[in-house]
Amino acid sequence: MRIGIDYTAAVWQGAGIGRYTRELIRATINQNRNYEYRLFFAAGGLDQQSHYVQDFKQVCREHANVRAVPIPLTPRRMTQFWQRLRAPLPIEVFTGRLDLLYSPDFVLVPTRAPKILTVHDLSFWVYPQFAAQGMVRYLSDAVPRSVRRADLVLADSQATKRDMINMMDVDPERILVVYPGVTEDFRLLTPEECLPVQQKFNLPQKFLVFVGTLSPRKNVVRLLEAFHMLTQKSEHANLHLVLVGQKGWLSDDIFTTIARLNIAQRVLWLNNIDDSDLPAVYNLACVSVYPSLYEGFGIPPLEAMACGTPVVTADNSSLPEAVGDAALMVTAEDVEALASSILQLLTHKDLWTRLRDAGLERARQFTWERAALQLIDCYERYN
Repeated sequence: MRIGIDYTAAVWQGAGIGRYTRELIRATINQNRNYEYRLFFAAGGLDQQSHYVQDFKQVCREHANVRAVPIPLTPRRMTQFWQRLRAPLPIEVFTGRLDLLYSPDFVLVPTRAPKILTVHDLSFWVYPQFAAQGMVRYLSDAVPRSVRRADLVLADSQATKRDMINMMDVDPERILVVYPGVTEDFRLLTPEECLPVQQKFNLPQKFLVFVGTLSPRKNVVRLLEAFHMLTQKSEHANLHLVLVGQKGWLSDDIFTTIARLNIAQRVLWLNNIDDSDLPAVYNLACVSVYPSLYEGFGIPPLEAMACGTPVVTADNSSLPEAVGDAALMVTAEDVEALASSILQLLTHKDLWTRLRDAGLERARQFTWERAALQLIDCYERYN
């Protein structure tokens, strides 16, 4: 059985869908070596020396049944060609015959083969004001069209499945929930293992951490306001906040808020951090805060849990599914409740310890190996 996989996000994006694709496909290949894989990707303008490209080349060297298929277009041109212009040229022109196509990134390219598609969330409809309007228009057209073409649709959570049923009128029988995993690199580390990262970024002794794109949907402005409330208390005068993530759409309000609250000396922004450094940052933090307004799943809270860091998160969308009873949850719009929950973890050692232990156990339930086995079961339907 020959399977074509859209691997574009994996070689172009560090976090988010890029990491999802790398981890899931690597785990799938390791679990089942009986299939042939054609991993196609937009290669125009790609930095061949990037970490993600080198990682991909290593996968191809390790597995004789995996072949890279570069498409001589940039990601933008590839999107224009197949999604905006709807060019009917099938991907088989590049990959050769396929028995199945899998796309882990919202949209499908033309193919003659049966099709499996992953839809991570519907944020472009739920919060259209938090994305570029051109992107909203594109996704509002391309995603429903791809869902209609797909033989099977995978969702990251029951919450996303419900959204597809309610907002796109998709038959529930066509949707399967496959939870993402937590990469094994996210684990408890010793102080000695964390020290190089602490020194590299000059991390403070006591800090909260947020990991995610700096954008309105992530609710960072309210996090900053809650953090400011905490720093007004004398016992937390030495508390800092570390923001880990790149600027997203409409991120200016975040930096305006930092200036308005006069907390620039207490907020550290790490905008270009290697994946390998992130586990140590989680380990060093006293609390991980993830107050997002909407998530298709929300991996950062589980990454923090896997590192033994208690979590405060929001009680909306898929986040309760992800964290279970192993985190403190608040209404995302309630700044005082957010500050109060963080304060509970800072001042009650028993609660901090209980949630650390519960979080470690919760994170163990989400593995890429489990997700890969579910994906292989999906492949078998078309074998």
